[in-house]
Amino acid sequence: QVQLVESGGGLVQAGGSLRLSCASSGRTSSFYAIGWFRQAPGKEREFVAAISWSGSNPDYADSVKGRFTISRDNAKSTVYLQMNSLTPEDTAVYYCAVDNWAGIPRRSRRVYENWGQGTQVTVSS
Repeated sequence: QVQLVESGGGLVQAGGSLRLSCASSGRTSSFYAIGWFRQAPGKEREFVAAISWSGSNPDYADSVKGRFTISRDNAKSTVYLQMNSLTPEDTAVYYCAVDNWAGIPRRSRRVYENWGQGTQVTVSS
């Protein structure tokens, strides 16, 4: 069973930066994508970014494109989400999850599993 643990969240002022980490452990399929999602109070969980096993073809939601960068270090079984130019609208709990899929990263949360417990990101104005 794969377990994911997010870390790196916190309180930051608007315009600041944070780097989230998603560390995986346990048995996984040979190739898998990792997706980042976020959920703000009273809102549905939404796609943020995803990356394939090879690291190619990262995908971003329009709302974070140009500000967020997803990357992965397979040797460390860790995926990162570098978040720059943060705004109060980025405030949410951020989750990572596994998509046992070797193709181009997908956006639908229905295909993701083994969700982590989440890490809170709060951006003050």
